[in-house]
Amino acid sequence: MQQHELRQPKGATHKRKRIGRGNASGHGTYSTKGMKGQKARTGGGVSPHFEGGQMPFVRRMAYKRGFRNPFRVEYEHVNVGQLERLGAGATVNAETLKALRLVQSNRPLKILGDGELSIALTVEADSFSASAKAKIVAAGGSVTWINGEPEPEEAPAPKKRAAKAEMPESAVAEELAAAPKKRAAKAEMPESAAAEESAAAPKKRAAKAEPKPESVVSEEAAPAPKKRAAKAAPKKPSASAEAPAEEEANDGAGS
Repeated sequence: MQQHELRQPKGATHKRKRIGRGNASGHGTYSTKGMKGQKARTGGGVSPHFEGGQMPFVRRMAYKRGFRNPFRVEYEHVNVGQLERLGAGATVNAETLKALRLVQSNRPLKILGDGELSIALTVEADSFSASAKAKIVAAGGSVTWINGEPEPEEAPAPKKRAAKAEMPESAVAEELAAAPKKRAAKAEMPESAAAEESAAAPKKRAAKAEPKPESVVSEEAAPAPKKRAAKAAPKKPSASAEAPAEEEANDGAGS
């Protein structure tokens, strides 16, 4: 038999149903497309999620933007319970797990803590969960980080409110005990000053309201007439005006 002589078995293929070939065919006139409309037209139809024009369910759902971390590392995960099939004292790494078909790709290996481990193993992996590490060490085995054990993350700085909440009870008690004293000191200062001012105020008002004695009034009014009298008095002749008068008198005596 040659390649060009190969044929499909009978019934594997059949002719396509040809519609629109008259009413005698059973699919004439409307040709299984119903009456006129969008769905009857060539190229017409609607998308599967079309809901007749109302707001689609997909758009009614809350839309939240996502974020794809470009630095995310995808691991191959193996649980400690799956390592029970290995013999005690065996070395577990990516090669041994590939031989057991527990790992299918070349992605980094991470050991998780699901299951129980009762044999001592030397496990080499890129990462370990805290529970997996504890179970391996508890069973007498050892853990080896291929790229070195990562440094522990630093705890975030406590917030100011948290720092206030963590104050010792003695400090809080001292602040509460000192608060009434501060309020009393502030309240006492204005009251004493106000009392002194209120006591001195009537004396000032009485001093202003009392009539002044006649002697004081006359002394205050006395300077005014003196000023007027000084203005009304004739001015004394100056020395330059007296000199010509004396010269004229001497001239008359000589003649």
